[in-house]
Parts: sequence; structure tokens; C-alpha cells
Amino acid sequence: MPRTNLNDILIFMAVVDAGSFIAGGQTMGLSRSAAGKAVTRLEERLGARLLNRTTRTLSLTDEGRVFYDQGLQILASVDEAEASIAGRSGVPRGVLRLAAPDVFAPLVVLPLLEKYLRTWPDVQVEVSFTDRPADILEDGFDLAIGIGAMSSAADSRLVTRVITSDKSRLCASPSYLTERGIPLDIEDLAAHDCLFFTNRGQSQGWRFRSHGGWIKAQGHSRLRFDSGEAVRDACMAGLGIALLPDFVAAGDLAAGRLRQVLPDLETDDTKIVALYPDKGVLEPRVRCFIDLMIEEIGQG
Repeated sequence: MPRTNLNDILIFMAVVDAGSFIAGGQTMGLSRSAAGKAVTRLEERLGARLLNRTTRTLSLTDEGRVFYDQGLQILASVDEAEASIAGRSGVPRGVLRLAAPDVFAPLVVLPLLEKYLRTWPDVQVEVSFTDRPADILEDGFDLAIGIGAMSSAADSRLVTRVITSDKSRLCASPSYLTERGIPLDIEDLAAHDCLFFTNRGQSQGWRFRSHGGWIKAQGHSRLRFDSGEAVRDACMAGLGIALLPDFVAAGDLAAGRLRQVLPDLETDDTKIVALYPDKGVLEPRVRCFIDLMIEEIGQG
């Protein structure tokens, strides 16, 4: 059986990315008619319809979605092959698949992406914003950003690189403190509602340094979240006290929307790390994003 024309696959993917035969064809230097014929040839070769066509829109069929995803993997493999030859001198190109916590997105990741995309015009980025730990290898991510409890990698096939660390603060809204009172010491937390972050169903408790050792706070928790952004929003809404990293709480503290609680308590540093598959050679698109993180937010 003869092989499929690889150019037809690239044309199909360009049409999907652009959302039309006209724009997709222009991307490949082709007319609308030529792009349409290439997709039709591909469908005939595969014996399956890849696109639903109407006079106004295009959409992927189930088979088309599977084939498009496989095409992305093929392009990623080509990028890896090029990176293995080009090494550190390679120019970033292809698709960077990134996973990052949702609370990190508007404050840190989006400004980084703006600069990254402007600097490297041949790169596309697919981002998953979620506080649930990403299965980097299974889900095909090139890179994940981990924060605190999400920053450890038990899989020996992953590389963990600390980008920076941040202090955390106990915070509450003025309305909550007016209603419930201000805790004066760590024991008082037992009488307050504490908003805990959960990781795979396990609540991440709080611990503080005291008299040269660490003690765990006995906070009362009726409300737990698997989203750091939800913890912050619940705290802002007056639902309890939260332990928030500085990069999350700083703006709200400065504006008076939150107030720091028990400021003399010393907390763990919150590590912010990059996690990526250990492939021996780091693709330029991944290396350059890590370099940018270190440049913009890393510890000097």
C-alpha cells in the first residue's frame, strides 16, 4: 500500500488550525481549491471523512480529531529529531504543550507567554491551566509548572528544576475577621474556618516553625478545594483563612482586600518548579521557555 502524501497531512492540519480552506491554503502557499483537493485525497486514502463541511464552517469529525492529534505527535517527533541534531543552538519551533496551575496563569504565565511568542514566532503553544497534577508523560506535555505540593515528581523519567521559591502568608478578608475575630496565636486557628488545598483528595495541612522545629496547625476545615484560584476567591469572599503564596496574595494585601493573619509565624517556602520528560536532549522550544522563566521570575 503506497504511503500517504505527507504534504496532504500538513495541508489538512493547516486548514484545521486556520478554520477554513482559504486561510489554510494561504498558510501553505496554495489556493482554496488546491487545499480542498489535498484534504479530499487524504480522506479517500484513509477511507474516512475528516472534516464536516458547510457553506460557513468547518468542523472535525471524530475520525478527523483522532487523525489531527496523531499529526501533532508526528510533528513533535520531527521537532525532537531536529533538536537531537541542533542541540542548544537550535531555533525554537513547533508546538509547546504546557501545563500550569490556574492560580499561576494570569499573574505569571500569561505575561511569560506574551514575551515568549513575540520572541519565537515559529512556536505555537497549547496550555492546560489546572491545579490537578498533570500526567506529563501520559498526556504528552512538554513541560509542566508545579507549585508547592504540586512541585514534586515521583516519576524517575521526569526532570525537576527549581525556578524560584516564594513565601506564603495566612490571609483573611476584613469581613471574615470582623465577624469571627482575629486569631492571636497558632492555637486560635482551631476555632476558625481554614481553607485547605487538596491534592488527589489529600488535604495539604499547614505547618509553621516554632522554637526551632515545625508544628502543624490544628485548623478547622469544612471547605477544601483542588484549585489554588478557588482557595483565594473563597478567602476573598470571607469564607475562611487561607495560606496563600506571596505572588497570589500580594496585590490583594496591598489593596486592603485581604489582611495578613499571624504575621510572625514562619512558613515553608513554596517552591515553583519546571517538570519535563528526561529525553537526554531538551528541545529548544522547552529550553527557551525554562530560560525565560528563570530570567523573569527566577532567583538571581
